[in-house]
Amino acid sequence: MPIHDYHCPACGADFERLVRLRTVPSCPGCGSTALEKAVSRIAPHARVPGLIAENRRQAKREGHFSHYSAAERAKVG
Repeated sequence: MPIHDYHCPACGADFERLVRLRTVPSCPGCGSTALEKAVSRIAPHARVPGLIAENRRQAKREGHFSHYSAAERAKVG
């Protein structure tokens, strides 16, 4: 069963559904079945250096870096 992305024009919700053939999905927010199929977003490769650095900076701002090693904490800068 493929996963599809949908947009509900009635309430503005965006969501994913695992949909079988000939199954009519409904919006989890309002129950509408008048949905638009949306283009699925792709995830960037996890090893993008700029993305890793930005995630470390955000973790530092939020105080969530206890799971980093001492060497990784030094990279947060």
